[in-house]
Amino acid sequence: MRAVIYARYSSDLQREASIEDQVRICRQRIEEEGWQLAATYSDAATSGASRLRVGYQKLLEDARGGQFDVVVAEALDRLSRDQEDVAGLYKQLSFAGVRLLTLAEGEISELHVGLKGTMNALFLKDLALKTRRGIEGRVRAGRFGGGICYGYDVVRETDARGELVRGARMIDAAEAQIIHRVFNEFAAGRSPRAIAKTLNAERVPGPAGRTWTPSTIHGNRERGTGILNNELYIGRLVWNRLRYVKDPATGKRISRLNPATLWITTDVPDLRILDDELWAAAKRRQGEMQLPERGQKIRNTLNARHRARYLLSGLLVCGICGARYTLVGEQRYACANHVNRGTCSNRRTVARAAIERRVLSGLKDKLLAPDLVATFVREFQQEWNRQVARGDRRRAELQAELSDTERRIAQVMAAIEQGIVTATTKSRLIELEAKREACLRGLHEQDDREPAPALHPGLAEIYRRKVAELEIALNDPAIQVEAAGILRGLINAIVLYPGEQRGDVRAELRGELAALLELADARKRKTRVGETRVSLVAGGRNHRQRKATRLAV
Repeated sequence: MRAVIYARYSSDLQREASIEDQVRICRQRIEEEGWQLAATYSDAATSGASRLRVGYQKLLEDARGGQFDVVVAEALDRLSRDQEDVAGLYKQLSFAGVRLLTLAEGEISELHVGLKGTMNALFLKDLALKTRRGIEGRVRAGRFGGGICYGYDVVRETDARGELVRGARMIDAAEAQIIHRVFNEFAAGRSPRAIAKTLNAERVPGPAGRTWTPSTIHGNRERGTGILNNELYIGRLVWNRLRYVKDPATGKRISRLNPATLWITTDVPDLRILDDELWAAAKRRQGEMQLPERGQKIRNTLNARHRARYLLSGLLVCGICGARYTLVGEQRYACANHVNRGTCSNRRTVARAAIERRVLSGLKDKLLAPDLVATFVREFQQEWNRQVARGDRRRAELQAELSDTERRIAQVMAAIEQGIVTATTKSRLIELEAKREACLRGLHEQDDREPAPALHPGLAEIYRRKVAELEIALNDPAIQVEAAGILRGLINAIVLYPGEQRGDVRAELRGELAALLELADARKRKTRVGETRVSLVAGGRNHRQRKATRLAV
């Protein structure tokens, strides 16, 4: 028997040596059983409520690959504390023919999965309630519930028994000066984007040592995020503004705003950095900025659903730094890192209408290549023939099944006429008659189907015309959303590089659509098609077409 060990620790009461201890006692059990230790999997400081663990996922992968016969762990909750995950793990190991054994429960069966899964789920809920209760008490005493806030340092304190007291903070003088500067400049009329670019140019570290962005400064006023919305800077500690729930599909935590009645607010005057006057000035300017300016349209609710407003929104990528291109105003795209942070040297912008036109023009030229047209016609004809053949084959199968069923019915009737009747004769006859009715219904359905249309003799010309009308279709309000969604689903990114001449931009398409554009050529060379990069256009002014294409397999 090839055995493997899985070990994990997560809580503050455990430590790295906990994994060593788990491995040691599991190895002893493997030696007692006379098994061969094949591998050891572990996850350190990782919650058992999540299956997104490196060691855990590697264990499942190797189980599917048949690399061991039994998994040994200290207890079932080391593998998972989630009911659904425990059941899923047991199913996957059972399917792979792998046994699961823990030192606490013995060999795991369906009974253990049900009972222990429930107990572990209750443990997690109880742990969450106790943790929340402890944090709430800490906040009401004027201490932090967790995390490090920009402008403050953690204070290490111990009580009379020498145990660590959590939640104490003190003002960081250097960061407090930056907070004063941000509020003063914002109240004086500077935008968060301009402030962020200046701080980055001066190499001032942002929160957590990262670069400054406009969102770091303005945040979300309702959720209390961002420098400008942190009430701690006026000596007011607000807790429980947000709650976090786990998305069962992804396992990721999602924040949701709590009602204001559930917020817990505590005055902490020792942590005040700003005076009320400066705070009020910044709040007044925030209120002014939230009102639509003259001639500006109010954003609609579709933005909250992250629906792309334009055809290429979210697809354009800077070839220098890898950041997304963002709209500057509503007519031009520019590198987000250059615009918001000032950390990218790519100053090249491109008009929205121009890049859309160039990309669609490049796609049309590529799609109209003779080889690709011929490939489309050939594949369409083959698929049409398969559909027709499938219908004919199904009719033949139903006809043969009907003939066989009628023959068997005749045999049963002949036996009845001869007086050969058993306890199952009647049920068998009913079964055969039902089968005959099903065959007849199937044949009638085949007869009722519309005949397959004849292939149009000008199929290649129809294809060319449809491709030539691609831009029109994508701008037709009736089908724009669906057509654009299909196109966006085939494109991973459109990477923009500054051209050699001033104003020039070179665009490179990456994704499944690029692979389709290279399909004909790949088949000629018998090459496996992977993610493909196709250079569509070059030159912002002359719109010259690049002939060279590159295939990355």
